[in-house]
Amino acid sequence: MKKMTKLIAAAFTAAALFIGTNVNAQTTPKSAWRFGIGLEGLAPVGDLHNVSNIGLGGTARLQYGVADNLALTLTSGYYNFFGKEAGNTGINYDDLGIVPLKAGIKAFVSQNVYLSGEVGAGFETNEGGNTKLLASPGIGWANQSWDIGARYENFSGQNNSYGTIGLRIAYGFGL
Repeated sequence: MKKMTKLIAAAFTAAALFIGTNVNAQTTPKSAWRFGIGLEGLAPVGDLHNVSNIGLGGTARLQYGVADNLALTLTSGYYNFFGKEAGNTGINYDDLGIVPLKAGIKAFVSQNVYLSGEVGAGFETNEGGNTKLLASPGIGWANQSWDIGARYENFSGQNNSYGTIGLRIAYGFGL
């Protein structure tokens, strides 16, 4: 499963680079800086779904236009996965907090539609928390103010891997 996730992330990144460099979308002006603040809805998958049914987060993203259709991104924030009940015991698992720090690319494949790929680290904030390798392919729609994106995030390391499907709605502006 880990190899398949990494392969999918690599394929999204390669597709974004090759397709994105041949399109003339004007959504990311070259040499322009943008900043966005987003709200994240997160659906745990894999092992994480055993302890949580839902997560919420907030993120900030800095974006720099390398070309009119290609941008570099730096994203960080906070995710909270709410613990669900352990069986029928009346006792909930602890919430899991994660601080993601990701660098990536956003390539526009048509007007306002983009593919993205990010890689970085996820820092678990719970006592004894680990640092996970974080890989995240995605797709989205953006204009001059709004950015709506969907992605899969894989957290791997320390013999415990899990993932989440995320939806980010963000408001952005030029700097």
